[in-house]
Formats: sequence, C-alpha cells, structure tokens
Amino acid sequence: MGVEEQRAGKFYVERDVLDELCLDQVARRRTHSTTPPLKERVKDSLRCSMPKLKRSVLSTLPVLSWLPRYSVRDNGLGDLISGISVGIMHLPQGMAYALLASVPPVFGLYTSFYPVLVYCILGTSRHISIGTFAVISIMIGSVTERLAPDSDFTFLNGTNGTAVLDVTARDAYRVQIAASTTVLSGLFQVLLGMVRFGFVVTYLSEPLVRGYTTGAATHVVVSQLKYIFGIHPARFSGPLSQVYVNICRHLPETNIGALVVSLVALVVLIVVKELNSCYEKKLPLPIPIELIVIVAATLISYYGNLNSQYDVAVVGEIPRGLKSPSLPDVSLWGTVVGDAFAVAIVGYAINISLGKTFGLKHGYKVDSNQELVALGLSNTVGGFFQCYSVTSSMSRSLIQESTGGRTQVAGVVSSVIVLITVLQLGTLFGELPKAVLSCIVFVNLKGMFKQYLDIPALWKSNTVDLLVWLVTLVCTILLNLDLGLAASIAFSLLTVIFRTQLPRYSILGQVPGTELYLDTDTYEEAKEIPGITIFRSSTTVYYTNAELYLDALQKKSGIDVGKLLTRKKKRDAKQKRKDKKEEKKQIQAKPQFTPEQSNIRSLCQSKVNWAYEQQWTGLDLGSETGSHGDDAITQTSSTVGEEKRGRSSKTHTIILDLSTASFVDTVTVMMLNNIFRDYREIDIDIYLAGCQGEFCVVEQLSRASFFSESIPKSRLFTTVHDAVLHSLRLQGASDLTGVPC
Repeated sequence: MGVEEQRAGKFYVERDVLDELCLDQVARRRTHSTTPPLKERVKDSLRCSMPKLKRSVLSTLPVLSWLPRYSVRDNGLGDLISGISVGIMHLPQGMAYALLASVPPVFGLYTSFYPVLVYCILGTSRHISIGTFAVISIMIGSVTERLAPDSDFTFLNGTNGTAVLDVTARDAYRVQIAASTTVLSGLFQVLLGMVRFGFVVTYLSEPLVRGYTTGAATHVVVSQLKYIFGIHPARFSGPLSQVYVNICRHLPETNIGALVVSLVALVVLIVVKELNSCYEKKLPLPIPIELIVIVAATLISYYGNLNSQYDVAVVGEIPRGLKSPSLPDVSLWGTVVGDAFAVAIVGYAINISLGKTFGLKHGYKVDSNQELVALGLSNTVGGFFQCYSVTSSMSRSLIQESTGGRTQVAGVVSSVIVLITVLQLGTLFGELPKAVLSCIVFVNLKGMFKQYLDIPALWKSNTVDLLVWLVTLVCTILLNLDLGLAASIAFSLLTVIFRTQLPRYSILGQVPGTELYLDTDTYEEAKEIPGITIFRSSTTVYYTNAELYLDALQKKSGIDVGKLLTRKKKRDAKQKRKDKKEEKKQIQAKPQFTPEQSNIRSLCQSKVNWAYEQQWTGLDLGSETGSHGDDAITQTSSTVGEEKRGRSSKTHTIILDLSTASFVDTVTVMMLNNIFRDYREIDIDIYLAGCQGEFCVVEQLSRASFFSESIPKSRLFTTVHDAVLHSLRLQGASDLTGVPC
C-alpha cells in the first residue's frame, strides 16, 4: 500500500491567530473553579444517606456485591473443580514455603487457611489465589533467622560435652517473630489502604519488581541447598550474607541419602510438570505431581526408615487441629518495623499486579485501595492465628483460572481442603523428607528464573529499565531483601530524576505546507523559518534542569546573551566617551553668539541628540512595536559566529515551545523572566507557545506574577504556528511567503 493510499484525507481550518488573551475570549475561560470548595466537600463526605451507606458497605465488603447474585448453575462446578485443584497445590507449597520462613511446616498449612478466608470476604479480584509465596516466605525467614539464630538455642550437654540444639524452643520463638512481623505488616497495609495510598505501588516499576523477585529467588535457592545436600552450614545474616554462605566447604559432609531423594524428586517433578505444560490443552486437569510426590516420599521414608537408617531429615510431628488465637509480641515491633514495611510493600505489589492482570483479561475492576485493605486484614487476622505473611501466587492463580474458577468461592473450597488436611491428615506427613519440600520449592522457581530472559529484551527496548533490573538484582542478592529493596527504589527514582535533568533539547522547523513543527535533527523536511528560532525541551522545566535549559537555549540558538550584553555595554561606554570628547571640542571651538543665536543653537543640538539616542535605544522601541534593527542584530549575531552554525544572522524572534510542561515552579518563573529581559536588551522578541492546554501552567504563571506590562499575556500563544504567524506579520507581509496561514 502506497503512501497516497494510507492518507486519511485533508482538513482545512481558517481562524484568527490566537494568543492567550484571545483564547480566553474565544473559548470563554471560566472565572471560577468547577470543583466544590473544601468546606462543601467535607460536608458531602460527612453527609449520610441510604445510597451512600450502601455504596460504602459494598465497597468495604465486596463479597456482598457478588455472593447474593451467585449462580450455582453457571459457576458452581467450575469453582468446585478449581478449588480442589488449588487446595491440592496449597498442601505441598504451604509446607515447603514454611521451610523458607524457618518455621515448622504445619504453620504453612495454617497460612494457607485463615488468610484465604479473609480475602474471600474482602478481596475484589475473582481469580488470584492468596497464600504462601516464595519471595514473602524468604523475607520472613530472613527476619526469623536473624532474631532467632541457632546459636541462641544451643547449649552444652553436661554428660558428654556436645552441643545440643533446643529445636522446640527455637521454633516456638521463630513462630512468634513471624506472627508479630505479619501483624505489623498487615497493619501497615490496612492504614495505607484507609488513607487511599494504593498508588504507592506505582513507585515499584515492573523491571524493579521482576529484578527483585529474581534476586529473591537466588536467596531461596541458597537457603534450600542445606536440605538438598543434607548438610548444616553456618548461616550469616545481614548485608553481603550470600557471599559468606559456605556451602562448598560443607559439601564433603553431604548426606548421600538426602541427595538421592532430592535428585529423584527433582527428576520426577520436572518431567511431569513439563508434560503438564505440553499437554495443557488436552488434559482436563493438570497432574497433581507435587501431592503425588509428597505422598510417595512419605510412604518410602516411613517404610524405608530413611530418618533412622540414613539420617535423612524429615518434617517431624505435625500436631492435629488448629491453633487458638494469641496476641503478637508487640515488643518485637521496634526491631522488625523496617522488615514489616518491606514485606507489606512487596506483598501488595505482587498482589495488585497479578490482580489487575486478571481483571483486565476478564473485564472487571480491581480496586487498588480495597486490595490493600483486604491483604492487610488477611495478614493481620492470620498473624493472630500464628500465620506468616501472604500474597498471591502466580502458579496457583493460573491453575485457579484455567480450571474454571470464576469467583472466590474457589478459595473457600481450597481452604476446606487445607482444613481437612490439618484436622485429619496432617499427622500422616510426619515422615516426609524435608529434601522433597525443597525440591518442590526449586521447581516452582522456574518462572522466576525465566525472568533472566528480560535482559536481552530490555537491552533492545530500554537500557535504563535494564539498568534498573540489573541494579535491583545485584542489590537484592548482596544487600539482602530489606536493604536491597530500599536501595533499588532509591536507584529507580534517581533514574527518573536524571532523565528529567538530562532531557533532549531541539530546534524545531516547519514541515512545508503544514502547521507542524518538528525536530530539524530528526526530520530532513523540517526547515527553520528565517529569523525565527523555535526551541523545545523534551520534559518539564523545573529547578533541577532550569540552568541546563538556559544553557541549551543559548547553544542551540547560537546566541550568547552574556557576551552580547557585555559587548553592548562596552560599545555604549565607548560611545559615551566619544560623545564627551566631541562635546568638549565643540565647547572649545564654540564662537560667541548673541542670546537669540544661543537659543537657536541649543534647540538644533537637542534635536540632533534626540535622533542619535533613538538610533541606539531603538531596541526597546522595537520590542514594543515589532520593528527591529537588522543592522544591530547582524552585528551582534556575527560576533558569536552564527553564520558558521548555518543559522540566519538576522534572528529577531525566539519561540519557547512549552507543550511538554506540566507545571512551573518559582525557579522556572525567574528563569523565564530573565530570558525575556536579557533577549529584549539585544532586540530579540520572546514568545511562549503550547502551554494553554495545561490550565495549571497558565494559572501558576499568573499566581507567580509572571505577566506584567513588559510581559503581557499576548506573548503566550495557543500553538507554535500562531506564534510564528504573529512574528512574521510584525516583520511584514513579505516574510509570510511559503507559510500557511
């Protein structure tokens, strides 16, 4: 298809040239704001009515908006099958991820029960599966192992002098730490949601989140190697902890039984999961290989006595029943406040990104603030029942969607599966090898490690995002999860600041026969209009880049205002000295006149001086009337070598395109004032264009007293083309040739 065939058509517009004053009259700018005053808004928020009460209740308890209309016929079977499938996944993942959190596996099952029920009532997403997640689990594990290391619970046996680890006391304290951290993180999320602070997650860009989860996956792998090899390395916590993990030094102590169990489990899990992926469309349900492996490994371990004969670490006794609620240890909050906030932000970022993905796919809205409250209450309530922090899981959510789940009834069904396991079947998994749970964790990290493929994709699309991804990965690995997140966010924000500090500055030229003005370096057909320089920045001008903007304007326009003003002052001073010498000579050579002759002589001299002054002060008159001294401009332009730059030496107008500006601060206003003042001194007119669309820009300029007699609103034009036509009309009709009016 040719270029001619692709054109949609032509349009013709005939209108007057519009500056800001004319635009106000034509478009009839409102003199008052349409937003109600603060007093009225406060009254409206406090005013109560039945429709408003209903909306408030439904927004707070979303379950009331869909449960009364729930159709068992349309959704019942799909939710049942989906809930059973997700519940089966909860069992192995809950126990496996509990090892990441450094708590007994049964607490992973608790975490897969209580928070899920709370989210079903308060959540707005219909497809995500709340529960344990590897990244959040390892973040909690870093806190529990830092505050409750093995060394604090090791004592010497008085009989043989060997070191004995009190596992029971250690696990009890770690559960207490995890629960306290979870409650505090939940409270953070609830408070942020109540103050409508759901937008905070926008500061976590997608490259940052993906780089962070990839780095966290590295922590997960390192933390689970001890179960794979059956070794007991010393664990370090704090910055650069991954560097000090001495796995290699303990490899000679590898437990052969644990390694064999791990290798067999890994092979089986990987092969069957790949078969599930290959035959996804043909299988009615994915093969629950994780549950099958757990059951098989438990039977083999029980009948083969792997724990007693081969010293293979097993889960141990799993108590039957649920834990009664208990208050968290508030005294720990001061120690874990930073970790709790990091868990709250990361958990919410993962949850809302996954929820909005499914919401867009299935055509419903996910309320970011309500999601923050729902996730916060899930964590808070779960913390009272000794659960640790939760968020949504990609693998379980995909299973919940692909198996027919349409509402959070599927979450209730999955909770029932977990409840039956905890009440009746949990004790049967006491002989399950921990190595098998670690293998389940490894296999489920496949999606996170596939994120390394982001590197070549980002290299092609955006190098700054690639830099954010890599820095986040390195910081997360070397500085641990909490400090890594803080450093990554700081670096990500710095990239935004640097990009606004180093924008692209352009000189615009007109595309012949159109009103379009494009970058002359990018478009060959964009030609500069003789005598007019059009300057644009690619971003908002504010205090961090205002000086750079001014320097770029002088460099791009080829007009060094400082040098020109200095030379003008020297020229004026030289002329004054010359005038004084001439005056002295005239006085010395002056003949004697009669009084009448003296008066006539004085009148003539005053007329000559007035004409001479007008010759040199014409630039002020020119800036007001639109007439310009071409000889003066030619002389000053040649002093800075404009002809070498290929720009016309008779520049009479500079137009600043502010179409990219979203706000102006006091530094910008001062800079614009200085530009108008300095360029007026060298007989160059300055016009602003393109900022009328942003009402706040014009309003901010007015509030800052920018407009005055020397800078009237008539200097601000609707478009660049309006400013060009106005400037050329002042120069004379002959200059309008070739410019469409």
